[in-house]
Amino acid sequence: MTFRGLLICAVAGSVFVAGVAGAYPGGTPSYQTDVAPFCAGCHSSRSVEMLEGSPDRAGKELAERKHVAVVLSGQKGYESLAELDRQMLADQIRALDAASTVSLAAPARVTTGQTFEVRVSVTGGAGPVVGVALVDRPHRWYARPVASAGWQVSAPPQITGPDGQLQTKWLARRPEGEGRNVSYVNVTDVVSDSAAGSWASASIVFTLRAPMLPGQYPLAAVYLYGTEKSSILGYTTNALGWKEPRGGMGGPSGRVLFSDLYAIEVGPPAAPSAAPVAEKQRLEAPTPPITIIE
Repeated sequence: MTFRGLLICAVAGSVFVAGVAGAYPGGTPSYQTDVAPFCAGCHSSRSVEMLEGSPDRAGKELAERKHVAVVLSGQKGYESLAELDRQMLADQIRALDAASTVSLAAPARVTTGQTFEVRVSVTGGAGPVVGVALVDRPHRWYARPVASAGWQVSAPPQITGPDGQLQTKWLARRPEGEGRNVSYVNVTDVVSDSAAGSWASASIVFTLRAPMLPGQYPLAAVYLYGTEKSSILGYTTNALGWKEPRGGMGGPSGRVLFSDLYAIEVGPPAAPSAAPVAEKQRLEAPTPPITIIE
């Protein structure tokens, strides 16, 4: 996926090569299930807010320090680039990050047990695959799948790719009998070009069922994307012709980004309003006989 080291190790175990955690630069084609972002150790963070409570570690996880500084220093896979190329790659990575966004559109209030839709919109990301999930809070290590907050995903997510067409192949790999109402998806065919300033966009509609108890319930979206494949300087090509991030499978070029946190009010259904007395009397009056004109 070029979003890397993904969170999947939380549900399926990490892939290790010579003791180094592997990444998922082609997405997660074998995993169609709920996930959370706490296992995305290879990723960098865009802000310290998503790491609240760990001030010392938070600084080390920021993209500028964990990723861009390594590019500029010419270490860990970047030593083959000339200094000017490293600076150009760093600038293009920053441009991609600035253009990569995630937003969540949801109603402010629903009723208990109500089924409703939320839309997650994303832009940017290097591709060819990005990941999107619904979670209970915008925190990299504390977030849980959205069901933990009481929401139920009641239908298969509807994924609209960068070309405006529905994508079904990734989700169809999950057996239909297991239910395809998952809170995490891959979006494929994502292509962004940092040099040209061309950014992909996509959206996912999740159908949720509200909890049965009134109250305020949290909801956020997490966006997992890569950066280096958006630049010709940012990847190498292996013997199979696949593009690999220049920083390696375990490098920090992936990102974790959250939407704003929603607090949706769940209330009881509105009581039916009483009909005016006159209308009530009219409704209760005997129906006059129908006159048939011959």
